[in-house]
Amino acid sequence: MSYCSAIEIMQPESRRELHKKYHDNHYGFPIHDDNELFGRLIMEINQAGLSWETILKKEEGFRKAYDNFDIQKVANYNEKERERLLNDPGIIRNKLKVNAAIENAKTIIELQKEFGSFEKWLEHHHPKDLQDWMKLFKKTFKFTGGEIVNEFLMSIGFLKGAHSENCAVNEEILKFDPMWRKK
Repeated sequence: MSYCSAIEIMQPESRRELHKKYHDNHYGFPIHDDNELFGRLIMEINQAGLSWETILKKEEGFRKAYDNFDIQKVANYNEKERERLLNDPGIIRNKLKVNAAIENAKTIIELQKEFGSFEKWLEHHHPKDLQDWMKLFKKTFKFTGGEIVNEFLMSIGFLKGAHSENCAVNEEILKFDPMWRKK
């Protein structure tokens, strides 16, 4: 079942609206800001074992806790910030996920030095099939299993499948489709 059709059958209305906002305005749309790409990666990692609804409800908490997903700031977090995150009820308080966010921020800084940006690193490796992306992410990042990699790449438009072909949002995304996504 696609995310598009899943929204249609969800109840109650408040749940449907939460998902619809994400579906219609974010899911599958390209992201060109490294901090926002990092934020989406944090959210996808934190979704592991939980519902996407839980993550959507905590998005503002994640933004606040992780300094609006500022890669430089997160990469410099020390033990005090790590403890602050582990005690913050506005996010998922999982030591492995918190540590992954900090370590992945450090990794992204290194990728930025080499490629100019996190986005350019992604573009450099595009196109790949899901299996090759999974191998690359496992080698490069912490806490990035197959489902996390798949959802992250679909959610930022690097892999197809975010929307069904007859979904109106799919037509909107195609208007923003940069050339690198057509490879």
